[in-house]
Amino acid sequence: MDMKSSLPTTIAAGALDDEGTPVSVKIRERLVQSRKRFHANDNIAAFIEPGELEKLLDEVELKMQGVLDSLVIDTEQDHNTNNTARRVAKMYLNEVFKGRYVAAPPITEFPNAEHLNELMIVGPITVRSACSHHFCPVIGQVWIGVMPNEHTNVIGLSKYARLAEWIMGRPQIQEEAVVQLADLIQSKTQPDGLAIVMEASHYCMGWRGVKDLDSKMINSVMRGVFLKDPNLRREFLALIPKKI
Repeated sequence: MDMKSSLPTTIAAGALDDEGTPVSVKIRERLVQSRKRFHANDNIAAFIEPGELEKLLDEVELKMQGVLDSLVIDTEQDHNTNNTARRVAKMYLNEVFKGRYVAAPPITEFPNAEHLNELMIVGPITVRSACSHHFCPVIGQVWIGVMPNEHTNVIGLSKYARLAEWIMGRPQIQEEAVVQLADLIQSKTQPDGLAIVMEASHYCMGWRGVKDLDSKMINSVMRGVFLKDPNLRREFLALIPKKI
């Protein structure tokens, strides 16, 4: 059976541009020409032109249908899977990997008018990501500690959660995700110190492999005075609620 003939012709057409080239190829060409990296946890929104995300959705649906066909699943007769390819494509592009394809959320920054210079902690922020190795869920919590100075930009508490969601909404490795989040918050706020702790369950361990449902991973990033001052670091860690 010809796979394309079993799909609506509008899907196949929608996955191509006016010259008949898959939109993913056009986006990739722009990235390569600009010598920009496009790893799983990179954001490529700047290289996606208006209307292309919808075409990319059609293309991913088409390719996902091929995966289902190769898994020998009769999506035409099986009412549970006859629209699965579309659902999975929408899930990846519009939800769980959205952080790759959309620009960073707008963040309003305010001057530190009161010259605040005391430790501030935000968390726990629930984060959801996916392991780059198997695309299995990574679900956990993040705590963020900020030591501001008089020149630090102040952002709303909810904005920390939005930045975390944007960074985690990509296939990630937890160690790299925390560093990416720290770099982003550092650039937005310019504090004297920044500390981030993340604890997460990895379903690539609980769902497959060793099938250990109880194991978690905890890692941290310390910047500025949190790295230099052990007393401040201990204060931050002591104020985080017990995680285990």
